[in-house]
Amino acid sequence: MAGRGTTATLALERAGISFTVHEYTHDPRADSYGREASEALDVPADRVFKTLVAEIDGRLVVGVVPVEGQLDLKALAVAAGGKKAAMAAPAAAERATGYVTGGISPVGQRKRLPVVLDASAMGFATVFCSGGRRGLEIELSPADLAKATDAVVATIGRA
Repeated sequence: MAGRGTTATLALERAGISFTVHEYTHDPRADSYGREASEALDVPADRVFKTLVAEIDGRLVVGVVPVEGQLDLKALAVAAGGKKAAMAAPAAAERATGYVTGGISPVGQRKRLPVVLDASAMGFATVFCSGGRRGLEIELSPADLAKATDAVVATIGRA
């Protein structure tokens, strides 16, 4: 399917991966970008995934977890083969990925960062993640998301 021209949608098109684009009007006052997407698209929150950038032993790594859950930094570090993890500064995440906070996609990043996808994604036929800007979600199979990002699949989310 033709995308809306974000780096994420273009990367999926180049890779020949099937996806669907979902747009909604982003409210700048929203306190949770992921919850906003879930509600606007009328999709259960456990199928909508947020992209979080952490620093593990001095390198940036992406964790992709359900929007209503939290990223387990210790589990992310283990999955990425590291020891110590902390959330990356938003400016560092934006610089590395080429996306703005709230619109960071695991796909099509400026600097291809290692990605760890929460194992809960594999229980769905399709999942949603940011399409590269606020108000734009892409829906695709979790296997295709893992393939497009060369993701490690591990349990890294917690309620």
